[in-house]
Amino acid sequence: MKTSQIKKAIEWRMLIETLLGEGKYADVVLQGGYVINVITREIYAADVAILGQRILLVGDASKLIGPKTMIENVQGKFISPGFIDSHMHFESAMLTVTEFSKLSIPTGTTTLVADPHEIGNVLGVVGMKAMIEEAKTLPNHVLFTVPCLTPDVPGLETAGYDVTSKDMEELLNDPYVQGIGEIQGFANVRPVFEHTPEVLDDQLTSVAYAKSIGKTVEGNCPGLYNEDLAAHIISGGGHVSCHETTEKEEMVEKLRYGITVFMREGSSQRNMAECIRAITEEGLDSRNAVLVSDDMVPDDLIKYGHMNDIVRRTIAQGVDPVEAIQMATINPATHFGFEDVGALLPGRYADIAIISDLEQMRVDAVYLRGKKVAEHGELVIDIPSYTYPDTVKNSIKRKPIKVEDLYIRASGHRARVRAIEVIPDQNLTGALEFDMSVSNGIIQPDVSRDVLPIYMIERHGRSGKIGKTFVHGMRIKEGAMAESVAHDTHNIIVTGTNYEDMVLAVNRVIAMGGGLAMIKEGKVIGDLPLRVGGLISDELTGKELSEKIAELTQLAETELGCTLHAPFMHLSFLSLITSPKWKITDYGLIEVDQFKVIPTLI
Repeated sequence: MKTSQIKKAIEWRMLIETLLGEGKYADVVLQGGYVINVITREIYAADVAILGQRILLVGDASKLIGPKTMIENVQGKFISPGFIDSHMHFESAMLTVTEFSKLSIPTGTTTLVADPHEIGNVLGVVGMKAMIEEAKTLPNHVLFTVPCLTPDVPGLETAGYDVTSKDMEELLNDPYVQGIGEIQGFANVRPVFEHTPEVLDDQLTSVAYAKSIGKTVEGNCPGLYNEDLAAHIISGGGHVSCHETTEKEEMVEKLRYGITVFMREGSSQRNMAECIRAITEEGLDSRNAVLVSDDMVPDDLIKYGHMNDIVRRTIAQGVDPVEAIQMATINPATHFGFEDVGALLPGRYADIAIISDLEQMRVDAVYLRGKKVAEHGELVIDIPSYTYPDTVKNSIKRKPIKVEDLYIRASGHRARVRAIEVIPDQNLTGALEFDMSVSNGIIQPDVSRDVLPIYMIERHGRSGKIGKTFVHGMRIKEGAMAESVAHDTHNIIVTGTNYEDMVLAVNRVIAMGGGLAMIKEGKVIGDLPLRVGGLISDELTGKELSEKIAELTQLAETELGCTLHAPFMHLSFLSLITSPKWKITDYGLIEVDQFKVIPTLI
């Protein structure tokens, strides 16, 4: 028998002895509150008794109060299970697991299921294992769903490391790995089936292994219906999730297919309000509806909260408060098969959020494994900062580029071009065409119509390619912005109003070893080094990073004239070629639905 099994058996024995024996009492009793029962969808007056890390009793705990029992008066407040974020990326917050957790825990989120897809694309197993090792040092529950494929679309983009089924045994057997993450490689099912069947075969090998050892598999199926959706579900072993659902009709279809729909409500992609209509308008059962953040910036975590804020927004859409809380507690726990979290039940971990205002989801205190860890929005425990090893730094392998490397050339005085259309607060993009001016054989940016060049510069030292096209909707009036955060292969993405500033922005990112940079009139007006994989800072606290990103966002507006919400996050998703319609990689402009590179010039 494993040590962990023996430990759990001892814990259970102690709980039973305390409940039935003489002279045994609870360590802590939360008294006078209203319990939120996510099993029966009720709220009623009850105590919660805690012994060690686990819940002892939910009900009348008067007989379990002894001379040394700590009684916490929660009169008139609501006692909820701690919240679960079932799909998120630390890299999108540019924070270490530690710094993200410091901001998240006081808001009532006690369990995180993270997909290290981003650092996996850059550094492969080495990067993912470094992040997993960090998580093992933390008091909250952090689990990972790892990618079984990077890059998502081999032959159309270049990653720093090619993850395949050969890497699965090493990763999936780590106890901190919940399973396989979003299977984006088979999101565009027909093009993959027709053109790259080897991708499907390798994924099925990974999925079969994961299922054989009791691990879960997460899906990624935007806009799929009928045969395509059924094929995607089967490719994940018969039951998957999807966090890319954007329309009510999609939500209805996926719920009917038994998919667990992760209703995304992050910093730049917000789909919950549309998805929830399948429940509020069509009356569908919500047991497979789960709230997730996917991607959040630290400023939003500090200003608004984490899962508590997403629950609040869901309530504002007309959902019963307890039903909304189910979507962040018992529903994800059921999806993942979690036996220790997700509900206030005897024997489960005492992961608890004390809520003073149910409509606004104001969290007054948080307990993790029976210990109070936060109160009034602040941590009351010390969580030391974490520094990553050099093995996950120095990931930029590209030498500085020249301005002529960026020119998009054409003959004559006019050229008709294709341009990616930015859709605010969505991963999806549109497809547009524009007539552009040509000067000295070079197509000129058109600031007045917001049609700007956009590039993807391969930075892993593998292809050396530079993808070139145009973008409409970034709302930049001057200068340029570049970053090494560009989903999912995380090459360097840059856009701007003139070639000179764009090349300086790219070279600034290279010089920093990864990060964000803004240039105006040949000068650096703002930057942020992200030296861990070119994605994360382990040099700043969550608060410091939030302040820095807020400063950069303000500079983007005041200096570059950019009015787009979360501009760096929007820019980073213009290369996500598992989400329609047009995107950019180091190979060029990608027609996602057709699974091919298309020319920028028409």
